[in-house]
Amino acid sequence: MKIKKILVSQPEPSSDKNPYAEVAEKNNVKFEFRQFIHVEPIPTKEFRKQRVNFLDFTAVVFTSKTAIDHYYRIAAEMRITVPDTMKYFCTSESIAHYLQKYIVYRKRKIFYGLGKFPELMEMLEKHKEEKYLVPLSEQHKDEIPALLEKHKIKHKIAILYQTVSSDLTDLSMINYDVLVFFSPSGIKSLFKNFPDFDQKDIIIASFGNSTAQAVRDAGLRLDLAAPMPNAPSMTMALDQFIQEHNKCKK
Repeated sequence: MKIKKILVSQPEPSSDKNPYAEVAEKNNVKFEFRQFIHVEPIPTKEFRKQRVNFLDFTAVVFTSKTAIDHYYRIAAEMRITVPDTMKYFCTSESIAHYLQKYIVYRKRKIFYGLGKFPELMEMLEKHKEEKYLVPLSEQHKDEIPALLEKHKIKHKIAILYQTVSSDLTDLSMINYDVLVFFSPSGIKSLFKNFPDFDQKDIIIASFGNSTAQAVRDAGLRLDLAAPMPNAPSMTMALDQFIQEHNKCKK
């Protein structure tokens, strides 16, 4: 069967002019979008049980914009004024710039890496005298605390939010030719909503190594794994895959 309908486990792009729209028009396919997961805050009452005092730390490590939002949410709810002397270490420039939502950027000491946590470690090692607070999701990557421990960085993990499965029970997976996933949590959500999910001829596409492994661990057949050398984005990988697949099905 030709590919005609694709479900992407992410929110729909805000603009009509986006890569998915281009792939849809080019290949005469239809994309639908649905968040398989969403973020929920850890209530302040639950956070207090972690016995973490923001003011005990001289620096904060941010791995996402969501972590920044929930750090300042907790600070506001607990009436904590983050001191001007606080230093910020971010995994990417875009995350660092997001701090402008809460602080006067040019007046603070802000450092950032190239996008991945291991790259940020070199910067943290140059500032080993700091005491780091690391706000994370309940479902964070194990490599983050592991690397901090390995390099003997003084730190404390603070769980400020969690990723949970969205309710998808109004959907029927058999209506789609392709399911596109971007995180292991998306695979978890699929089976939480559809415990008896049977892949059959449905094509599974994944982005990133951890997502690809989650597909395999779930006993599913992985048909398309992105990124690839000739397709660094999911839309490019889908474009190539759809063309090849539909050509064979003529």
